[in-house]
Amino acid sequence: MIRLENVSKTLNPRFTLAPLSLDFENATTTVLIGPSGCGKSTVLRLLAGLVAPDSGSVKFGEEVLQPRNAHELRLRMGYVIQEGGLFPHLSVEANVALAARYLDRSEDEIRKRLDQLCDLVDLPYSLLARYPRELSGGQRQRVALMRALMLDPWLLLLDEPLGALDPVTRRGLQKDLKEIFARLGKTVIMVTHDMGEAAHFAGELVLMRDGKVVQRGTLDDLLKRPEHPYVTEFISAQRAPLDCPGSVA
Repeated sequence: MIRLENVSKTLNPRFTLAPLSLDFENATTTVLIGPSGCGKSTVLRLLAGLVAPDSGSVKFGEEVLQPRNAHELRLRMGYVIQEGGLFPHLSVEANVALAARYLDRSEDEIRKRLDQLCDLVDLPYSLLARYPRELSGGQRQRVALMRALMLDPWLLLLDEPLGALDPVTRRGLQKDLKEIFARLGKTVIMVTHDMGEAAHFAGELVLMRDGKVVQRGTLDDLLKRPEHPYVTEFISAQRAPLDCPGSVA
């Protein structure tokens, strides 16, 4: 289990993540949802050890995330950001295999893993020699997922991974990603501001606002048992995506 215990973080005078506690069960998908600037991406960066909490602790099992073990723990995580974050000067293969080569994995092992990942994300093997600029937006996100999965991490962190895609491509990737998550059985924590997308992926949703958790629960909990007026307000503002055929599965 992953835990944030009374974690707070001030990034600038205009934003503070209030002390909060969250836990994430193994092999589940949780989506952090809320408007821009509510703190959901900050939670992801805290989990990844990219920023340190001002108070509280981040725990992986009983192991507390600290500077001395941050590198080791990051190797157990895969991280996908909006638009993929691929290195433009590296080929697809070099992007995906970067961490494995840094760790001196054998070329046979790397090649085998590349084959597995191409099959998993439905990316033609022939595209491995191309560069990110030669791929479509959807293909770049598939490559970013391959890179995140290269070391077979037990935790996947995804920060608005589909936000920059056109609606048709986004819908196709939503379906594919949900199937991939189910096949892999990993712990997945995703950030989005889109309620329809959150409902498509998540067993549990965490709605945030102004650095605080407003409500946590299933989509049914938020729809039928809102714990704060803002829950209903947020859902009502996004009713169209929720009613859109195919946006929720």
